[in-house]
Amino acid sequence: MRTDPISDHILHILSQDGRISNLDLAERVGLSPSACLRRVVALEKAGVIRGYRAILDPGQMGVGIVAYITVGLSQHTKPAQEAFERAMERAPEVRECHNVTGAVEYLLRVEAADLAAYKAFHTEVLGTLPQVQSLTTYVVIGSPKDERA
Repeated sequence: MRTDPISDHILHILSQDGRISNLDLAERVGLSPSACLRRVVALEKAGVIRGYRAILDPGQMGVGIVAYITVGLSQHTKPAQEAFERAMERAPEVRECHNVTGAVEYLLRVEAADLAAYKAFHTEVLGTLPQVQSLTTYVVIGSPKDERA
């Protein structure tokens, strides 16, 4: 779906505040409430807007450590990738799993309560997968820019 500047403005505002009322959104983009709602519904139906969600405070949710992990596989086959991806789907610590290009096959974003919980995940989950050849962990010490929040 191609968008115009008004729809782009709607998308920008919704990406910043998905709970904005249609009335306030319409006022900010210069449309009547009914015209604004028609555009939002059309963007949803076209799949441009895939959904809305609450942004949770990690600390309030018991998350004390966030880490990014690069994963190199020992086998570069479709069955090996599928098995690894299934294992990541079952791991609640894995919040994101991306198949990437470069020297490794995957980039994970992992959240854990503390270093001991992270170590348990690293050892008991990642360390037991036969497809995994290499792991490199990058512990997040700060996030000066994070557009997910």
